[in-house]
Amino acid sequence: MTAQEQEFWDRFRTATGDKTAAPADIFRFGDSAAMSNELLGLVLSGRKRATCSLARWYGPGLAPLPAAGELSLILDGEDQPRCVIRTTSVELRSVRSVDADFARDEGEGDLSLEGWRAEHLEFWQREATRERFTFCEDLDAVLHRFVLVWAE
Repeated sequence: MTAQEQEFWDRFRTATGDKTAAPADIFRFGDSAAMSNELLGLVLSGRKRATCSLARWYGPGLAPLPAAGELSLILDGEDQPRCVIRTTSVELRSVRSVDADFARDEGEGDLSLEGWRAEHLEFWQREATRERFTFCEDLDAVLHRFVLVWAE
């Protein structure tokens, strides 16, 4: 945790009265500063209440899977701390089986499953090219729902 992240976390703990809270994860959404800021804006507005990533990015030597009840510190596109979320549920499913309810909860685009699929498949294909793996819709995805707990 950087000094700036620790200062933000200390303000969060003071504001909420939770002196023992610790972040399970510190991250930003998306793969660019612009995307991170856009998605953060949706979280701060209350529209975005879920996120989805490929399960291949979790496990031994990688990030642990999020778990219900955990707190995460969310950064903006410039890696500045902006808010705290609490995980409400985590589900593993194939990319192909993501449904319209989850697409709506992600809060992006027109909230449709078709829009969700188009955006996410493009994103994951970029990641596959960058990381040199083959993307297919049968890969497992981590469907992560959350609530916004605190923002300054």
